[in-house]
Amino acid sequence: MKKIIPLSLITVLSLSAVEIQLDTIGVESTILSDVAQNAQVSADLAQALSIQVPSIDMVRRSGIANDILIRGQKRDNISIEVDATKIHGACPNRMDPPTSHILANQIETIEVTEGPFDVETFGVMSGGVKITTKAPTKEFHGEITGGLGAWNYKKIGFTASGGNDTVRMLISASTESSEQYEDGNGDNFTQQIKNNPAAPLSVQYQDTYKDMDAYEKKSVMLKAFVTLTDKQELRLSLTANRSDTILYPNSKMDANYDDSNVYSIEYNVKNLGEVYKNLNIKYYASDVEHPMGTDYRKSSQATNKPIMTNSLTTDMKGLKIKNTFHLSDSKFLIGLDASQRVWDGHYEINHVVKPWNSINNAQTDNLAIFAKFDKSYGNFDLSFGARYDATDITNDAGLNDNTYNGLNANIMTTYNLDKNSKIFLAIGQANRVPDARELYFTSIKSYMPASENNLANGTVIGTDTLKKTTNREIDLGYEILKETFKAKIKGFYSDLENYIYIRKGSMANAFENIDATVYGAEVSAEYFASDDVILNIGISYKRGKKDKALKGQTDTDLADMAPLRGTISAIYEYANNSTLKAEIQASDTWDKVDSDNGEQVLDSWAVLNLKAKYAFTRNLDFILGINNLLNKTYAKSNTYTDLTLITGGSTNVMLMNDPGRYIYTNLTYRF
Repeated sequence: MKKIIPLSLITVLSLSAVEIQLDTIGVESTILSDVAQNAQVSADLAQALSIQVPSIDMVRRSGIANDILIRGQKRDNISIEVDATKIHGACPNRMDPPTSHILANQIETIEVTEGPFDVETFGVMSGGVKITTKAPTKEFHGEITGGLGAWNYKKIGFTASGGNDTVRMLISASTESSEQYEDGNGDNFTQQIKNNPAAPLSVQYQDTYKDMDAYEKKSVMLKAFVTLTDKQELRLSLTANRSDTILYPNSKMDANYDDSNVYSIEYNVKNLGEVYKNLNIKYYASDVEHPMGTDYRKSSQATNKPIMTNSLTTDMKGLKIKNTFHLSDSKFLIGLDASQRVWDGHYEINHVVKPWNSINNAQTDNLAIFAKFDKSYGNFDLSFGARYDATDITNDAGLNDNTYNGLNANIMTTYNLDKNSKIFLAIGQANRVPDARELYFTSIKSYMPASENNLANGTVIGTDTLKKTTNREIDLGYEILKETFKAKIKGFYSDLENYIYIRKGSMANAFENIDATVYGAEVSAEYFASDDVILNIGISYKRGKKDKALKGQTDTDLADMAPLRGTISAIYEYANNSTLKAEIQASDTWDKVDSDNGEQVLDSWAVLNLKAKYAFTRNLDFILGINNLLNKTYAKSNTYTDLTLITGGSTNVMLMNDPGRYIYTNLTYRF
């Protein structure tokens, strides 16, 4: 039965859509499924998450490799894992955030954790993202996908999987590229810089490079699962990413390339006995190489102003052991977690390495023990978790070495009112230690006249005496699930002690610890209006306040707190899994800003997206979509000084507009 969607629903601009299936699992996290099948616009995971999860906002950095915030928290305040492998980027200016080292088409499911309720992972202070990639299967099957879009966007990829009772293997590979996108005014990256009063001539693109592509990205993932016995399995995985010439128009540098490799080996034993149910041992390693420079900017053409490069690497390795026990109707998890991250960076002049370091071999060693307990008492579910971390951070720059110890703990309760509804309450505390950028990052005295001999290491921007940050949070919510309707509402209050903040204009030791609070609410709902029509709605709001303004400042607003935002969507299914979709994404005016530290008021915005999928057969799908149909000009990311962006004086910071009207197609064949 077909129904007409009431016009009043389309006008609710403050709601947030979730395109893929959402399966909530208690107060602390949400599972996203069918990620690869619903991310045809690009491989950028940040863009997909910001649309699908109300609590997630995107930080627009480029046409690809964008960053995310969970409830206004980013960087090391949240954690990103891929197949239980901790991921970090090398760039201190977030040109290669962790989400950029995995492609959406490689993903099977995503678990989004909101709040300090994950004790298994190092650094989950205010939330996290746990990504599970596709697993190899015994039966041979796969898919080939290709896409075209505006601004000469091109994508092609394939996945194949198969094996036997002993060995199962998977290979997934893709490549994509795009020219510079245009905003609603028709301005590409080069023109956005030229038209912005905050952008001096030196940061504009040279005429030779003004029309160069925005990025090119290639990725390969290989997996092998080996069944040793009916209870034992060995899992091997390798993911390699290669990205070239990624432009970051409102930053002062671009990425020459960004290469990463992620490896893991996992041994799993199940059904060990009546009580001892599972043993899991996993070793992982990753490495990232990221040089960023002024190669394409006019500054490198000026007299006595050479090409400046900050070349950085980060290497990560870790070992995690987990043991699961079942005793009566209770479940116990006990584990050990050890990891080491080395972050190093140096400056180059005209691509010649100089003895000046941006981060000098900073090493973070973490050792932790964690435990979880789950039990049900009738209609009442109880979960308790705890983790103790011991962390040492050292460096070769002669700055302070630091030792941090911290206890994370939480208790989560759910009361099932009936088979269709429940209320939940969670209270937790989690810590995170400063990273090497916040402790040790050192600038360079760049663009000095006469000779490069006048160039030398500048001041230490980091503050090597920072304390760890502690988040104490309470979450309260209600969830209902019926045959034609499901909804979830959740509120939270977060008390941040020694929150790490950066002060605008500080020439040295710019980072400091402050106390602050963040509170807000999220609502999501799905309504099956008929057998053919599904409506998805949601809403997210947050507010952050410093306990007091920074010294010499008056603004107590906390940065990165996006206003009321979201989408409403309607999906109409017809003719054997073919669908039509309309969605409106929208944001209120962003007027609660930290103006003392670089943020500016952003106008409200709303964009209309349309998407049609036609299933020729069970194995062949075609998609045609239009994002921002009305070609609106808008910016969703603000300009907190935590990012080094283009400035034109003490107050002007360059905003980056999001894409204008974008038409795309995708063809997928499954076999």
